[in-house]
Amino acid sequence: MPRDELIAWLRLLRTPGVGSESARQLLAAFGLPEAIFAQPLPALLAVVGARQAQALQAPPDDLDSAVDQLQAWLAASPRHHVLTLADPGFPPELLEMADPPLMLYVAGQREVLQHPRRLAIVGSRNPTPQGEANAHQFARALGEAGVCVVSGLALGVDGAAHSGALEANAPTIAVVGTGLDRVYPKRHLALAHRIVATGAIVSEYPLGTPPLPAHFPQRNRIIAGLAQGTLVVEAALQSGSLITARLAAEQGREVFAIPGSIHAPQARGCHALIRQGAKLVESAQDILEDLRLILPSATSDASADGKTGDGADDLLDAMGFDPVSLDALQARTGLPTATLQARLLELELDGHLGRLPGGLLQRIGRG
Repeated sequence: MPRDELIAWLRLLRTPGVGSESARQLLAAFGLPEAIFAQPLPALLAVVGARQAQALQAPPDDLDSAVDQLQAWLAASPRHHVLTLADPGFPPELLEMADPPLMLYVAGQREVLQHPRRLAIVGSRNPTPQGEANAHQFARALGEAGVCVVSGLALGVDGAAHSGALEANAPTIAVVGTGLDRVYPKRHLALAHRIVATGAIVSEYPLGTPPLPAHFPQRNRIIAGLAQGTLVVEAALQSGSLITARLAAEQGREVFAIPGSIHAPQARGCHALIRQGAKLVESAQDILEDLRLILPSATSDASADGKTGDGADDLLDAMGFDPVSLDALQARTGLPTATLQARLLELELDGHLGRLPGGLLQRIGRG
């Protein structure tokens, strides 16, 4: 992007008192930002208020430093990009939103934003072991079927979904709530580097923006907008994942939900979505068929039954899929405590069960 054009966009975005809605009104009235700043005060007053019109008359004090910072970031890597509403590479799906971002910062492969098959996978930051496994397995299966997984790089379900897509050698898009010169959460730094190599990390927030709580619900509309549908793996009744699902539905996109245990708080949001009309899914195949995509025969079914093939099937059957205490499991199996604990340890090391707070155990289905 030429420097003059970049300066004009940043000036519009950084003008005090001019929010996204006012900026869109100005762009609709006058065209590109350069044209907005060429308007006389009376013309601006016909579109925005007096305080905003006055602010548009002079560049903000920090404009030059913001331009220098952005140009330095762009020059630092060929994988750094900026897309505006006027850019032909701007995702057309976002233009259909009521409040599209005016500018997107992209780290990675910008062409991934034009990927023809995109599905959002979202869910709890504190999932059950089964929920985290489901996110990973569904993302892997969808990636193997040629789907680009979109998520938010958060802990829990988001991270598992990105990892599952990468395991399938598929591109994945992470939409974040910070500037792209930082990674949040920090423990996902290595994951972020892997995403940038084959996919993209996207933000509407300027460089240097910290992880403010209000930004994450706001970024959810971009997650929903970039995808043909949204899969909610696990979610509490009050969660950002349900915001994403609602935004997806409002934009006419499909919403899918995985049912869970009636005893798990993380499943209640999914059950609420299903009651409201979200499509219950038990495997990646359900989603692929609904979106009219084809799953290769070699792809694993994400609704695996969790059998180990090592003689532990009876113990897993006794566990079921709901959280269970050691005492209850001992009563079901009749095994001596030492024997039961040894077998449970083997299953845990093999990834077939996880431990929950309160000393509970839960079986994990594996694809």
